[in-house]
Amino acid sequence: MSVTEAMEEGEEEQPNSGDEAVEIGKEAKQVEEEYSWPVIRFDVPPHRTYHFCRQFRTPSNPNNFLKGVKWSPDGSCFLTSSDDNTLRVFALPENGSDYQESAGDEAADSYSASNVVSEGESIHDYCWYPYMSASDPVTCVFASTTRDHPIHLWDAASGELRCTYRAYDAMDEITTAFSIAFNPAGTKIFAGYNKSLRVFDVHRPGRDFEQYSTVKGNKEGQPGIMSAIAFCPTHTGMLATGSYSQTTAIYREDNMELLYILHGQEGGVTHVQFSKDGNFLYTGGRKDPYILCWDIRNTVNTVYKLYRSTETTNQRIFFDIEPIGRHLGTGGQDGLVHIYDLQTGQWISCFQAASDTINGFSFHPFLPMAASSSGHRRFGIPECNEDLSVDISGVMKTALRCGVSHI
Repeated sequence: MSVTEAMEEGEEEQPNSGDEAVEIGKEAKQVEEEYSWPVIRFDVPPHRTYHFCRQFRTPSNPNNFLKGVKWSPDGSCFLTSSDDNTLRVFALPENGSDYQESAGDEAADSYSASNVVSEGESIHDYCWYPYMSASDPVTCVFASTTRDHPIHLWDAASGELRCTYRAYDAMDEITTAFSIAFNPAGTKIFAGYNKSLRVFDVHRPGRDFEQYSTVKGNKEGQPGIMSAIAFCPTHTGMLATGSYSQTTAIYREDNMELLYILHGQEGGVTHVQFSKDGNFLYTGGRKDPYILCWDIRNTVNTVYKLYRSTETTNQRIFFDIEPIGRHLGTGGQDGLVHIYDLQTGQWISCFQAASDTINGFSFHPFLPMAASSSGHRRFGIPECNEDLSVDISGVMKTALRCGVSHI
């Protein structure tokens, strides 16, 4: 797995101080006005600053591989999911941007995970609390859903289980969520099931939930398993759900009214994400080589398609949009991370992040960095050059020494 740091032309991370809420609000507003988002130079290959591999392999599970990586909302750490049913939290050092990996340390991990959470079964999905802040321990949580288990809310600092959210079927047996997401306000957890969505109140753990069927009447609506959920970042009250039935639906959050059904994905939808301005929706599917761009103001046809090498893998290949909203990064089976201009849909550049499948890519929320995860399931005797890694890399303003791995 890797984290990439791109060229920055801006200021450092803004400070956050003050004792009273009014003062904090004023300072935050002033800093927001003064802060300039870093300009990322995609024409310069990124430099790998951190690398993680050894701690994911154990004698009992030598063929373990990563399934994805996600930065925390405050950018202080990132969360990984792997095939050994484990979630790991890696805290980013304060001087992370100044770290330079030694040539002799490429096989060793840069540092160990600050927290390790073991689930009982295969992990379907996981997500951070939207207002997570390392300075406020109450908000340092993330949710996960696993096979044959309820939704778990974990403490990211201690690794302890905070609470569970349980859904039951008609036989009064626990049913598993295939996707989860917090709403923008952070007050509810939306979970995707087979032909239905369930909504849990974050402050009321247990078996209390609201259930909404995605199929109405004579098979109208969105059938199949709800495999992905995303909310519009501009607080317009819309959310999108992807289904293994190769469809994407857009709903109203308040009453779950179905607004649009989008068809066009060649495989089951595995990832959906809104643009930063909330006007466009990007969807990706399993064994589908194209990410589709939809204008939610006119959903008759797609705006454009973005290619990635995913034709023969069953893995979920995650993509991400940079904080400024101008570019999208996605991995693929070829070990490359492709960067696209979202204004034109044109390919900008690519770089070799690993020699294996890049299944996860995530931009840092405000620093010129990105994280990537790689690996896939192998059968039989593992190859010597098997690449399972988590790296953190960066593109610096000046040329870096040769021989350093890039992502």
